[in-house]
Amino acid sequence: MSTDVAAIVARTPDGPLESGTVTRRDVGPRDVRIDIAWAGICHSDIHTVRGDWGQQSYPLTVGHEIAGVVAEVGSDVAGLAVGDRVGVGCMVGSCRACDNCLAGRENYCDEGFVDTYGAVDRDGTITQGGYSSSVVVDEHFVLALPEAIAFDTAAPLLCAGITTYSPLKRWGAGPGTRVAVVGMGGLGHMAVKLAVAMGAEVTVLSRTSAKRADALELGAAAHHATSDPAVLGGLSRSFDLIINTVSAPLDVDAYLETLAFGGVMANVGAPPEPAKVSLFRLFTNQRSFTGSTIGGIPETQEMLEFCAEHGIAPGVEVIDASQVNDAWERVLKGDVRYRFVIDAATIGQGVES
Repeated sequence: MSTDVAAIVARTPDGPLESGTVTRRDVGPRDVRIDIAWAGICHSDIHTVRGDWGQQSYPLTVGHEIAGVVAEVGSDVAGLAVGDRVGVGCMVGSCRACDNCLAGRENYCDEGFVDTYGAVDRDGTITQGGYSSSVVVDEHFVLALPEAIAFDTAAPLLCAGITTYSPLKRWGAGPGTRVAVVGMGGLGHMAVKLAVAMGAEVTVLSRTSAKRADALELGAAAHHATSDPAVLGGLSRSFDLIINTVSAPLDVDAYLETLAFGGVMANVGAPPEPAKVSLFRLFTNQRSFTGSTIGGIPETQEMLEFCAEHGIAPGVEVIDASQVNDAWERVLKGDVRYRFVIDAATIGQGVES
């Protein structure tokens, strides 16, 4: 058995999003049905629909930043109850048996985790995301949302929050470390907030000076506009850790040169083109060039508690479902501070093309 629910649907890679429905499975013994209240818009949604990261099956409903309320629980579910505020991020399944899964690193599952949308689910269907009125998810992949986090700001933490928290923690951001954040968008502004809360000295490297005031207000010690090619040259060996959040090609070698001895450049943005890296830049001062993707369920819950403790929330602009196509165009132009969040109560009321 299954149920059709209201959704925002992509029917082609290059057409506008439309109103439609997606099919949700009935609640199984370990499933949770969530009435979605808020759905964040991530640049990954756009990349996926437009085929930048591979061919997709259509129609497709995207969205992996989900905040809502438990509406139904399966007979074997423990620790969650109807009425709880919960969230779902970028994954809704994994093998649960490999070393990484057993260690709480489900995002690095040996078999590959099941993406919240556009992936093959356990029943063979294609997963459909959070631009919808409800979703059914295995309880293991449902996060508890602390009351201290405002409901409409919670959804982006399940992607933008954990995507930046994980490498900051992994590579030791804290007192005495110098962290550079490349880009001041949805991911970048969260990286700044989190790194500052961890006690690091933070510098923002952004293409222009348009968001300089924002960066300093969020706690960054400095901001540099990298459109001037001389800027990076003047920052040689200045940073211990770089968090690169942009999904566009970069002169990687120029950024690597800003790392001090043992410095790490961790990439969380994913441009469609392969990166070009000179090994000689890595040989110099034992620099490292690495990547990071979201976080496991325990680490994501930890991130939520950290944000609640430190009063950290993304900057959001709440929109109705009718505005989603315009919002996507604004994301592509960088015209948002800093994350669009869809009021899911409006899904089903029509989408403007």
